[in-house]
Amino acid sequence: MGRRKRNPSGTTSRWTIRAALVLVFALVAVACGGGGSSSESDGGGGTDEDAGPPQMGGKVVYGLEAETTDGWCLPEGQLAISGIQVARSIYDTLTTVNDEGEAVPFLAQSVEPNDDYTEWTIELREGIKFHDGSDLDAEVVKNNLDAYRGKYTGRNSVLFLFVLQDIADVTVEGPLTVKVTTSRPWVAFDSFLFSSGRMGMVAQAQLDSDACGRELVGTGPFKLVDWRVNSSMKLERNPDYWRTDADGNQLPYLDELEYQPTPEATQLQNGLDAGSVDAFHVSSNTNALIIEDLREQADSGDISMTESGDFAEAGFLMLNVTKPPFDNPIAREAAAIAVDREEQNNVLNNGIPELANGPFAEGALGYTEDSGYPEYDPDRAKDLVTQYEEETGEQLEFTISAVQDTAVLQAVEFAKQYYEDAGMTVSVTSVEQSALITTAIEKNYQGITWRNYPGQDPDNLYVWWYGAGNPVNFMGFDDPEVNELLDQGRTTTDAAERQQIYEDLNKELNKEFYQLWASWTIWAVPAASDVHGMVGARPVGEDGVSTDGSSDYPGLALGVDPALIWREQ
Repeated sequence: MGRRKRNPSGTTSRWTIRAALVLVFALVAVACGGGGSSSESDGGGGTDEDAGPPQMGGKVVYGLEAETTDGWCLPEGQLAISGIQVARSIYDTLTTVNDEGEAVPFLAQSVEPNDDYTEWTIELREGIKFHDGSDLDAEVVKNNLDAYRGKYTGRNSVLFLFVLQDIADVTVEGPLTVKVTTSRPWVAFDSFLFSSGRMGMVAQAQLDSDACGRELVGTGPFKLVDWRVNSSMKLERNPDYWRTDADGNQLPYLDELEYQPTPEATQLQNGLDAGSVDAFHVSSNTNALIIEDLREQADSGDISMTESGDFAEAGFLMLNVTKPPFDNPIAREAAAIAVDREEQNNVLNNGIPELANGPFAEGALGYTEDSGYPEYDPDRAKDLVTQYEEETGEQLEFTISAVQDTAVLQAVEFAKQYYEDAGMTVSVTSVEQSALITTAIEKNYQGITWRNYPGQDPDNLYVWWYGAGNPVNFMGFDDPEVNELLDQGRTTTDAAERQQIYEDLNKELNKEFYQLWASWTIWAVPAASDVHGMVGARPVGEDGVSTDGSSDYPGLALGVDPALIWREQ
């Protein structure tokens, strides 16, 4: 690839190929939470502050890395970052996140627990309406929560059915008051009302529609005009949106927002250069060298770019432990230590992304420098392959499923060499992103490229790792130690105790090699030099003003707040 000529080390093509293995773990966004560093916004002749106050009007074309072909019937949705970005344009969630990654009220005026965290009272803001003119009230919120937890006739919850299984009841306590009763103390329940931007409130008409995935009606900053699958989604400004900025200007700033799914990041970069795309998001997992190019463009003033490694997701190869060969821990360990990750990252990615040592990035609850993740050991990997074959009588061979992206597929193909050096046999198959998620849910894979665990409260990860027949533990393990730690984290209120619980969980996951870590993700949003306002999330004050006095949420793994995007006129 041309971009690899930028490698300053002058390494041989052999190492260029081998180094591509790091991208075998490059992936699909499924989302969750992390914590940490800081975002940067620069380029285009300066920062957003240099551009002056936000201006009203205009249109932005925003490129997405994937289409959400199943649509946005949110209680039934399976959204990656592209789907979340669109959802945040149409819908609002009851809570959002602040600069510390903590849940704070959004559509809700307040969300308060009782003393033992078994009851949560949600008080809604007054006067908020859906795009069809219907009211946001306690009844429609109850129906939404029931739909998400699989208790609403006509809707078939998939992922959230398990996520919300600790909800015992949802009741209407007043016109704007909803009470959620849980079956046990649930300390971080308010963060689930955000769920990485997935739990938007859907209008009653959409909730009851046979075309729920396509007839999108929310309270969000934009209204649906037209959606053509794999082509574009056109949105227009919601003139009755409930939020204002700090100067009293009603949000959103833009008149029009158009999303265009384009899986190839190089096409998006070319589109930005040509002016056919005004902004897009791109991650270091698959496109570190493109980010490096974009940094140079931003430094020269050709574009603007917002970048963040905060609340970072992890990129990894997910292993299916319900079928051979990865039902055998010998095979999992062999695969884990067959790769020199550090050298690969330096050669292929110029060391741009930081290597991950577990699911929790630095700064997140549960992060520990000593996570127990093993170092590269090719000799032991070969010994383990031999041991596996002697004990099972089978060759250690497997297939890696990956998203349809040129960079990812090339990397996966290159990656085969590392495994083959250790004596393994690897084949590769590719599908589009939505199909890849379905493949994971059905556990119809052996190894699959993935990206997940963006850093809010680790309790949000309960759904991905708990066993006991949990259908969305995509790896299929049922680890009693993991289950116990997850249960403790859910019900423990002491902060220090929770840190220790999730550090122990980090080490337990690494001991069993369920996931083979690649790097923590840097997200970047490059944009035309006259486009600004790429903010992860902004808490809302009591009066609906778009600030509660705290700083913006700096992460970009959950997309950006579309209400705050603006363009110079």
